[in-house]
Amino acid sequence: MKVVILCGGFGTRIRDVADEIPKPMIPIGRYPILWHIMKRYASFGHKEFVLCLGYKSQVIKDFFLNYEAHTKDFTISLSRSSDLQFHNDHDESDWRVTLAETGLNAMTGARVRRIRNYIGNDEHFMLTYGDGVGNVDIDKLLAFHKAHGKTLTVTGVRPPGRFGELVAGDDGVISEFNEKPQATAGRISGGFFVCSRGLFNYLDDREDLMFEQEPMARLVADRQLAMYQHDGFWQPMDTSREYQLLNAIYAKGSAPWVR
Repeated sequence: MKVVILCGGFGTRIRDVADEIPKPMIPIGRYPILWHIMKRYASFGHKEFVLCLGYKSQVIKDFFLNYEAHTKDFTISLSRSSDLQFHNDHDESDWRVTLAETGLNAMTGARVRRIRNYIGNDEHFMLTYGDGVGNVDIDKLLAFHKAHGKTLTVTGVRPPGRFGELVAGDDGVISEFNEKPQATAGRISGGFFVCSRGLFNYLDDREDLMFEQEPMARLVADRQLAMYQHDGFWQPMDTSREYQLLNAIYAKGSAPWVR
């Protein structure tokens, strides 16, 4: 099943981290957050990707065009022959990645509409954003979508707390401190959508069409939108603080989204 990833936004809220690269290319550890998202899907056997490009698309294209050099050790001879020898393997040799220019200023709805041809005749496809990671069980998400038969499934997550959470006993002594706790009430969209191809009936090519607004409102009105509840880890990278948080989690070697 194809996985569509929205990679074209300007990422204005995180420009202080890296202004010269698009948001999906901001790294967690050695690799871009986009790569981490793709690895999550690939671990469940979904290795056909369609990337909706826009802002600084050439940076993303360069990463995949030169994937071997970006991900492997190599020796290069600086002679006229420019002999190049790679020394190790990677696990992504069976990935198939389509990089689609969907417009510099296009909003999310227009971007999804513009990759319709790359979905082919598939009855379902997955869709997510290129700036957030989570330990969503893709198998259970997909099974949920197919069971209810609606047009679109959105993964509902607990929003990460903005501030640290303190837990204290009656004596005032702190027993627990959570730097970024999950909220205990209410859910927001965490991306990780599953779409039936009927979704394209709700989309058009208007540059300003926001997927999260008019199309989703129409889906709600038609009772064609369902929510898969995810209570595990989920974290976007919208600010430099969240960039630092995700890198700190990954550096500890126990990142929840790694499978």
